Amino acid sequence: MTPRTLGRSGLTVSPLGLGCMGMTWAYGAAPDKAEMIALLRTAVERGVTFFDTAEVYGPFTNEELLGEALEPLRDQVVIATKFGFDLARDPAKGPGTDSRPETIRAVVDASLKRLRTDRIDLLYQHRVDPEVPIEDVAGTVAELIEAGKVGHFGLSEAGAGTIRRAHAVQPVTALQSEYSLWQRDPEDEILPLLEELGIGFVPYSPLGRGFLTGSIGPDTVFDKTDFRARLPRFQQDAMAANAALVDVLKGIAAPLGATAAQIALAWLLAQRDWIVPIPGTTKLARLEENLGAVSLALSAEQLAAIDRASREVEIVGARYLPAMEAMTGR
Repeated sequence: MTPRTLGRSGLTVSPLGLGCMGMTWAYGAAPDKAEMIALLRTAVERGVTFFDTAEVYGPFTNEELLGEALEPLRDQVVIATKFGFDLARDPAKGPGTDSRPETIRAVVDASLKRLRTDRIDLLYQHRVDPEVPIEDVAGTVAELIEAGKVGHFGLSEAGAGTIRRAHAVQPVTALQSEYSLWQRDPEDEILPLLEELGIGFVPYSPLGRGFLTGSIGPDTVFDKTDFRARLPRFQQDAMAANAALVDVLKGIAAPLGATAAQIALAWLLAQRDWIVPIPGTTKLARLEENLGAVSLALSAEQLAAIDRASREVEIVGARYLPAMEAMTGR
């Protein structure tokens, strides 16, 4: 796989990364730990060099998993993790943020221990904290970069104004936000801004939390511990309506001997050469299927057809519940 560079930062990674959240959290019962360690190491063998985690995933258990799995391969991989959620907050009050400088420093030290490493290659602010000026956040990360604990600074789901202000203090290497054929909001303002500033883009949920693979339909019943069960876009009526987009992808994929997931990822990869999606999986077969998208070259006509068809399908249901959506774009 030909590596990609995230913007003008010099940070080079595989064209597809691996989102690791689901290996311990969010999508139902956690898979077997030994199997996930084997999958992570196999991903490196297959050429994946970019792995994404966060302290909130678990919390903590996802970083611990990556630390154990990747410690023997540390110099072959780029590890990204995140700070910024208030883990001490009462869950009944909904999600909260904490990006105070002292919190950032403490989180980084704890993450380094869990990840069994002396450096975090890419450190994201998970969500913008409205109580802490972004200049203070960027300045704190700059100090951590100077200390050698962090390699690069990233933001997640930040708005355009915040990105500009942060970048003026400490160059932002990458923005991570949701982007896919059913979540195209970044195209209007964010992608042009990133191109202007030389910032890379890391789309999470590039397969619509599994929906764009075609393996989820109106009859799918999610485990009560699977957070998709609460999302408006994954309610039965919404999934029935949104299946039209998957049908489009399948129709384009069939003549190419590809899958809907591969079409969705290949389309994303074709948008900019500084875009690096991070699809998540807990299955080797899915990992190999996703990696097959890297070598799937779509013609200008096919890309235009995908773009046109996806815009003609009206996606039903919000991607998040209101409290989580309110934390994006700030």
